[in-house]
Amino acid sequence: MVMITSRLVTFTAAIAIVAATSSNALAQKKYDTGVSDTEIKIGNIMPYSGPASAYGIIGKTQAAYFNKINAEGGINGRKINFISYDDGYSPPKAVEQARKLVESDEVLLVYSPLGTPPNSAIQKYMNVKKVPHLFLATGATKWNDPKEFPWTMGWQPNYQSEGRIYAKYLMKEKPAGKIGILYQNDDYGKDMLKGLKDGLGDKGASMIIAEEPYETSVPTIDSQVVALKSKGVDVFISFTTPKFAAQSIKKTAELGWKPLFILNNVSSSTGSVIKPAGFENSQDVISATYLKDPSDPQWKDDLGLKNFDTFLTRHLADVNRSDTFVVYGYSSAQTLVHVLKACGDNLTRENVMKQAANIKKLQLEMALPGIQINTSATDFAPIEQLQLMKFKGDRWEMFGDVISGEVGG
Repeated sequence: MVMITSRLVTFTAAIAIVAATSSNALAQKKYDTGVSDTEIKIGNIMPYSGPASAYGIIGKTQAAYFNKINAEGGINGRKINFISYDDGYSPPKAVEQARKLVESDEVLLVYSPLGTPPNSAIQKYMNVKKVPHLFLATGATKWNDPKEFPWTMGWQPNYQSEGRIYAKYLMKEKPAGKIGILYQNDDYGKDMLKGLKDGLGDKGASMIIAEEPYETSVPTIDSQVVALKSKGVDVFISFTTPKFAAQSIKKTAELGWKPLFILNNVSSSTGSVIKPAGFENSQDVISATYLKDPSDPQWKDDLGLKNFDTFLTRHLADVNRSDTFVVYGYSSAQTLVHVLKACGDNLTRENVMKQAANIKKLQLEMALPGIQINTSATDFAPIEQLQLMKFKGDRWEMFGDVISGEVGG
């Protein structure tokens, strides 16, 4: 009888231990909508069609990178279910797709939606719903506003910072220049324009002699380029998306016009912009970058580039290797994976934002040396450095030092 009692006590204790262990395991796992023991649902919106369709390769690269992660076992055993929709670079369509991702697909977060106008259209919705609106594929300055929009965070250097860097360059190299600006007539183009004007300060009034806006619905910007040339411009700044960037370079060459040509970073892809515009037409164009160019021979022995090439061979073999938008998608996806790994088993929306706002000195494989990702609860601008570059022959050549894009930097 004593033996039976002893066994009963032992058995009861064992059950208690198992129950406690199970309880602790359950307590450690915290999930929000879109997460299970086997899956993390990630939403995305890209312009696979329309005037900004050149950017569509970013979404395809991100999908391929997540497939790579899944093939390697996923993130803490969970596979990424990447749901990516086309919005044609249309704000109303972006709203429709965001609602579908959040309310129908029930994703954990919406990651890397592309474009300033589409993201402007969905920002309030995402914040009201308290769904992470994370690592946006747009450099608008307003994404760094954690106080007003705590669920929205950008990724790339912001447009105003980039504009100030070009202003700094012009003040030093061509202080008497007559500047003409072609810009997209929306939040994106106006953000770039503000940064340039802020950087030029009082000199801007005398240096900027012409501004030509364009709408994304137009087939060509040839007439705007002709108008800038006719006004005596000798510094042509093209704040444009890829399709119109290539047109602006090509038309300038057709006119036999030789201004100092500055092109914004989002249209500096060799494969998607420079090659279609013509290498011969693109000589000495100036831009800025923060990512390695896979076609640049200086990186041929670089471990990061070797890993990038292995990824392409295994997961995205038919892509144009010289398209820097592929590098963008790869690097952006690595950043999200870093955050999701940091979340561990606490995959709540709140913790996703907490970890995204706690990145310290993250050096991505394809970021330029010294350009690191840093965020905090009061700084939602992950990348804030750029380096100037000039197109020579068939590739970009970097010059000068890495420049901080922060105000006053």
